Amino acid sequence: MSWWGKAVGGTFGFMMGGPLGALMGITLGNYFDGSPSGGDGSLGLGSTERVQSIFFTTTFALMGYIAKADGKVTRDEIAMAEHVMNQMRLNSQQRKVAINLFNEGKKDGFPVHEVLAQFKREIFRRRNLVQMFLEITISTAFADGNLDSREQSVLEDIAKDLGYSQRQFNELLGRLSGQGHFVNQGSSADKLEAAFALLGVGSNVSDVELKKAYRKLMNQNHPDKLVAKGLPEEMLDIATQKTQGIKAAYELIKNHRK
Repeated sequence: MSWWGKAVGGTFGFMMGGPLGALMGITLGNYFDGSPSGGDGSLGLGSTERVQSIFFTTTFALMGYIAKADGKVTRDEIAMAEHVMNQMRLNSQQRKVAINLFNEGKKDGFPVHEVLAQFKREIFRRRNLVQMFLEITISTAFADGNLDSREQSVLEDIAKDLGYSQRQFNELLGRLSGQGHFVNQGSSADKLEAAFALLGVGSNVSDVELKKAYRKLMNQNHPDKLVAKGLPEEMLDIATQKTQGIKAAYELIKNHRK
């Protein structure tokens, strides 16, 4: 939680300017009394703490933006944001800031493209971290059980801003849809079909290719590696749960083929 301590207890020197700096100023300003504490509270470019604060800020603001994409914010979408907050075990201050960020993202005129441009620039080649962010954002759109054309169009634009091709986006969307069905399906046949989708492979894939896909996903979503690249430590449980789902899908397919 070192990034949070610096954000709240440090000086405004950690602010990086741009739309993300503005969002931080709006949502964190209430915790400053006008006389910031002394010392160097800065978060230098590329530092883990800086990337963590950027990831946190962008994630909750974009969750609000996506929730409003179809013109209304549903209870399911709000519940999805609360679910992420619960998984992160946010304290009362962090929770208030996350809610404020979510509300900022819902506002008309939210500078989404500018925010994403700065996010991409600050994250700088941490591809797995960018994908984790995009997956959380897409999951918000799936929260109400329906991905309408407006939401999909907005998600495609976000993915494009982050450097994803249409094919890469479609593949990611298919895996996340499979992930949701894998968790919720009761019948063994449907769960098996969802397991293949979660791993991003077809049912006729060879055992070698299946294992290759599994290892690739496990490497991309390894919690410790993601935290080392700048995933806020509070999101460790989210990454851990994801790898558990990948492993469960792989084991289900392996057992079915025996």
